[in-house]
Amino acid sequence: MSKIEVNTVEPQCGTTLTLGGSGDTVQLGTGASQTGFGRTGTVDWVTTPKTSTFTAVSGEGYFINQGSQITANLPAGSAGAIVSFSDYARNFSTYNFTISPNGSEKIGGFAEDSVLKVDGQAATFVYVDSTKGWVNVQNAEDTETGVPPYLEATVSGACNTLTESGDYKIATFLGPGTFEVTNTAPGPSGNPNELEYIVVGGGGSMPGINYNNTPQGGGGAGGFRFASPSLAPLTYPAKPLAAPAALTAAIQPYPIGVGGGGTGGAAGPPDGQPGTDGVASSFDTITSAGGGPGGYSSTPGSNGGSGGGAACSPTSAGVGNTPTVSPPQGNPGGVNVAHPTNPAPGNSNSGTGGGGGAIGTGANGGVNPTNPGGGGGPGGVGAGVPNGFGTSGESSGGFYYFAGGGGGGAYTPNPAPNPGGTGGLGGGGTGKRGTDSPNLGSAGTVNTGGGGGAPGGACSPTTIKPGTNGGSGIVIIRYKFQ
Repeated sequence: MSKIEVNTVEPQCGTTLTLGGSGDTVQLGTGASQTGFGRTGTVDWVTTPKTSTFTAVSGEGYFINQGSQITANLPAGSAGAIVSFSDYARNFSTYNFTISPNGSEKIGGFAEDSVLKVDGQAATFVYVDSTKGWVNVQNAEDTETGVPPYLEATVSGACNTLTESGDYKIATFLGPGTFEVTNTAPGPSGNPNELEYIVVGGGGSMPGINYNNTPQGGGGAGGFRFASPSLAPLTYPAKPLAAPAALTAAIQPYPIGVGGGGTGGAAGPPDGQPGTDGVASSFDTITSAGGGPGGYSSTPGSNGGSGGGAACSPTSAGVGNTPTVSPPQGNPGGVNVAHPTNPAPGNSNSGTGGGGGAIGTGANGGVNPTNPGGGGGPGGVGAGVPNGFGTSGESSGGFYYFAGGGGGGAYTPNPAPNPGGTGGLGGGGTGKRGTDSPNLGSAGTVNTGGGGGAPGGACSPTTIKPGTNGGSGIVIIRYKFQ
């Protein structure tokens, strides 16, 4: 490599001196500095963001990533000196960024600090002279960012949460609120704008029971509607009820309705009063109906998301999946069958039917393989979803279950072994027999949509009990965020 040692290089003719040819790079030696060229109004950006107070160097730009208020101290001013700053974390409005002049020097003609307060703000300062000092020559506010590649959303409402599970966020609504989509993904790859969901209506309640009344049928579970195309394999308990497609997000607020469980009826007198239906839950175009109350006395079980179980007389149970949707949101309640000592179905010594559940019909009361003594029928089983999606509900075997039917009640004029029906997995309340103490059935579990368990009937002791409540519903939304 050749070496030329000179003190001055001048053009042979004219006033233009060219160093290097087109496409070449002219490089100063390591540690060398230049004078006379001046700057072109730009800085060299330091790409490691600043997180604490520092002293700036002329010719450099800095990204500010602060979790608290910090200060940049300007260097001593000299004509043409230049520094720049940019809000890396987009939080200047929360943590104001202070720029402080050296000694008594000025910024914009005043010997005072300059404070940047706008998210995304960037500013460039050039030192002009002692009169004005550092002058802001370029200021940008709320600068553009790249479009996030995934959906973004917020959650509002008391007791409602937004959590993470792997690459997904899960919005859980235990009560009314709003799910607001603030950004959608730019393209269709991997279905980034899918909103998977679980929507469960409130469970059906129980009638009150008065002395010498027959036992009541179990409350039907709230409707269960579900879509999660991303979850595999296809064998988990809820998959038969899964809709084939999730909803597609739009930038807008989505009001969320979470239905309360039905209210148990009063005990009377003169007769026990009917319970109320569970209340529907809703998200966008998806509505899950409330469960139907259990039957009592001469009143049949009621229709609903899942139907209420039949009492002893008449024998009809409530129909599930009302109103009709596809896939079905629930099942019918069970009926009662003949007692061994009295073959006529519907007599007062029969056990009653359990309420319907999301993936199972309420079992029949009375004579059946598990309750030969006239016990109440178990409630229908609810639907299970993987723990990574169901952030609430009744847990079993790695799944959360929702929308279990309430167990049917049993009549006990004597201590014969005819128990009340068990509640369906998924928050269904347990039914009772008349000699149980207390013989009031258990309520459906809160935020599962479980049906209320039936109280039992007995001649003695006197049976005057209010009906039990259904469990409130829930709405869960799952979406990919990374």
